[in-house]
Amino acid sequence: MNFSKDEVWDVITTPNYLNETHPFCKVNNVISWPGVGSKDTLEYLSGLTFEREFTHWDENGYDLIIGTANGRKSKVRWRLFGNDEESELSIQVNTYPLKNFPGPLYVIPFVFQINPQLSNYLDSVLGGIEYFLINNSPVPRNHFGTHKWFSEIN
Repeated sequence: MNFSKDEVWDVITTPNYLNETHPFCKVNNVISWPGVGSKDTLEYLSGLTFEREFTHWDENGYDLIIGTANGRKSKVRWRLFGNDEESELSIQVNTYPLKNFPGPLYVIPFVFQINPQLSNYLDSVLGGIEYFLINNSPVPRNHFGTHKWFSEIN
C-alpha cells in the first residue's frame, strides 16, 4: 500500500474500524479495547456473528481468535511491515478442521471450497482497508463482489 506503516496501524487499531473498512460488515461493536485482551463482535451482512479476542498486540500487528460464541474458533494473524512511505499488511488464518471430515479427507473440501472462499474473503478485507485509506470514506458493502458466506442471504 502507498501508505505509511503508521497510517495503516492507526486504521486497524481504531475501535470499531471494521464498520468503515470491511465490505461484509453489518456492524462491529467493541467490548474492550485496545491491546491484548481486546474483544469485539463482528456481525456480517449474512447475519452470522463472530466474536474476536486479541491474544497478541504490538506495532507489527496482532493475533486473535475468532468464531461464533459457542462454536469452534480460528486463529488469525495480522502482520504489518513498512516504513514512512509504504506498507504491507497480511492476514493469515488457521482454520479449525471440519469435524465431519476425518484426517486426509479434510484436504478435499479445504482445497476446493474453503481455501478459495477464504482467499477471496481476505482479499476483500485487505482491499477494504486500502479503499478506506485512499478515499477517506467507508468501503461500500459488497464493494468487491458478494461472498457466499458473509454477504446478505436473499
